[in-house]
Amino acid sequence: MKSKAYTYWVVIISLFLAYLLAIVPLPDWAMNWRPQWVLMFVFYWTMALPYRVGLGFAWAAGLLLDVLEGTMLGLNALTLLIVAYVTLSLHQRLRMYNPIQQSGLLLVLSLVALGLGHWLRVISGQIEPVDSMYLLAAFSSAAIWPALFSLLRSIRRGFINN
Repeated sequence: MKSKAYTYWVVIISLFLAYLLAIVPLPDWAMNWRPQWVLMFVFYWTMALPYRVGLGFAWAAGLLLDVLEGTMLGLNALTLLIVAYVTLSLHQRLRMYNPIQQSGLLLVLSLVALGLGHWLRVISGQIEPVDSMYLLAAFSSAAIWPALFSLLRSIRRGFINN
């Protein structure tokens, strides 16, 4: 039987991979299409291990993402907290859905997170209101979710006993 600490290490290492994917440089034309890697990893681990990964984990993951991206402290933490709360509220239903159906909810959560983040940046004066091209990241996140779900599920089944 694997220990609880071992479970956390698997989750933390996978989240570290999400951070790397979130900050890897992309060409200007691809920046709007960058998937929300950390959001998807938090969504998966909160759904898969709701009694081990929860709101505190999402908040800490968001604060670290704020530091890495250089955004207003608490911005990503708030959006990931909302995603984790919705995921925790629906985790039993979500586990019954196939990855295509889950990507529909992930699309909605990504749109909410991106919209909220953009709105907070505008009202704080960090950016000017621009077109809605920043929402393309939600569609790319939903498109790659089935493949990422399969990968994370195989990692969880290989390393973690529920």
